[in-house]
Amino acid sequence: MLNYERVKHWPIEEVTRSYTERDTILYALGLGVGGDPMDPVQLRFTYEKELQSVPTLAAAIAWPKPWMTNPDTGVNYLKLVHGEQDTRWFLPMPTSATVISRTRVNRVCDKGEGKGAIVELLRDIIDADSGERIAQTRQVSFLRGDGGYTAQGGASDEPPESLPAVPDRAPDFEYELLSPAQAALIYRLSGDANPLHADPEVASRAGFKQPILHGLATYGMAAFAAIKCCADGEASRLKRLAARFTSPVYPGETLRFQFWNGEGGRVHLRARIDSRDTVVLNNGLIEID
Repeated sequence: MLNYERVKHWPIEEVTRSYTERDTILYALGLGVGGDPMDPVQLRFTYEKELQSVPTLAAAIAWPKPWMTNPDTGVNYLKLVHGEQDTRWFLPMPTSATVISRTRVNRVCDKGEGKGAIVELLRDIIDADSGERIAQTRQVSFLRGDGGYTAQGGASDEPPESLPAVPDRAPDFEYELLSPAQAALIYRLSGDANPLHADPEVASRAGFKQPILHGLATYGMAAFAAIKCCADGEASRLKRLAARFTSPVYPGETLRFQFWNGEGGRVHLRARIDSRDTVVLNNGLIEID
């Protein structure tokens, strides 16, 4: 059973990671950026001339080891799913740098017996040379097998604030982006080598017809679509991207990103797979400078 005190105060390792312009380009290619090599916006992420990073690189690199697999946490890791991702940028994401990643558990919430639990992580990405914070990522994990742990006397934090629903009307604009058939095989070279995204046998045992795309790759595709449609192709203007993962994506599928203009300059986001009539990202929120 989940141990609140141990999970809440787990000493998560600090990670230092150096990356180069080649890594930045490889990350973008794993998102399907560059599928139109004549698009000048896509070239700015996949060609060293005037190169810029897809900012969600901050959410993809320098992760600590998967500590919730440790039996001392009491977490049923096999039933853990990535629920939400939310990143805020304070500086433009460099195209090459050495960064320090510092992660802490911000909250642990019991949703009740049979309803699962929530663990929210906050991770700061810091420039190792200047000491400045580049970004902060917030990850919400749903622990489907750990609801009701408070029945044994464990504590529970307040749940995180819900992301807003998209407006109940037609989107103001849309953008389609293809996830290439080899997308997961490319994306995993950016650091997430989980065989679920490469090995058909592992994917089949997990209940999927084929290896699925990494959730953070879908998230990165959303970032590029937002930059393309909402920020005139300038990555540094993206200040926040939050979204809920609602269904897996299979490499080779085309995602249709839908955008709604909101209050205070915010933009709402949803992503669909039309061929399956499936929403894969929902409750998205974008902030543009």
